[in-house]
Amino acid sequence: MAVQTANAVDKRRSLLHETRCQNCSLSSLCLPLALELEDMEQFDAIIRRRAPLKKGESLFRQGSAFNSVYAVRSGSLKQVTTEGSGDDQVTNFYLPSELVGLDGIDEQAYPGSVIALETTTVCEIPFDRLDTLSEVLPELRGQLYRSMSKELRDDRRMMRLLSRKTADQRLASFFSSLSDRFRRRGYSPYSFRLSMSRADIGNYLGLAVETVSRILGRFQQQGLVEVSGREVNILNLEALLAQAQEEH
Repeated sequence: MAVQTANAVDKRRSLLHETRCQNCSLSSLCLPLALELEDMEQFDAIIRRRAPLKKGESLFRQGSAFNSVYAVRSGSLKQVTTEGSGDDQVTNFYLPSELVGLDGIDEQAYPGSVIALETTTVCEIPFDRLDTLSEVLPELRGQLYRSMSKELRDDRRMMRLLSRKTADQRLASFFSSLSDRFRRRGYSPYSFRLSMSRADIGNYLGLAVETVSRILGRFQQQGLVEVSGREVNILNLEALLAQAQEEH
């Protein structure tokens, strides 16, 4: 029994060591991006380590009080907003190193529910402590502002996508964006696995799931992508980008 307890303690210490910011492979993409080692230790001290979320488990629910933002360490999540009519709208997908919850700052409540698409780990960053620390660490404040700016820019891009683009352009833009996000994280921009379902993709893009499947079939016939289940291989990224930007 004592041996088992000691092993459990050693395992926890090892896990905590691995999840410290200075040991995280995503630190160059996350909030501590521009911090020196000493400043990074101050940032690391305010972070709460959470148990992994299981697929389908909620990080937080729509309308719950805003207290923290979260940095995705592994896995992926989707944000779902329930409208007054009771319909669910997928409004975002989050990948490793991306911040979740910034859109709750204004009204002090989360505007949507965030749900794990697979086993997912996050770092919880209490916002009051982050706000206080950013006052004495200008580099941290600057990175926080850049993250907020990126979220605004992504929201506007999504509005343009839904209001001005054809169905083919929407799906081409979605795959092009995913490719770029994977590339920036050091993964292959050409081969990746979709953690989200076609129904989620369709909901996000304002398309019926049948339309998503039909367009995917067309993209495969055109030699743009190869899709097997949730495995995606982009065969012609340049042509896919051109499809996303084509004017009609």
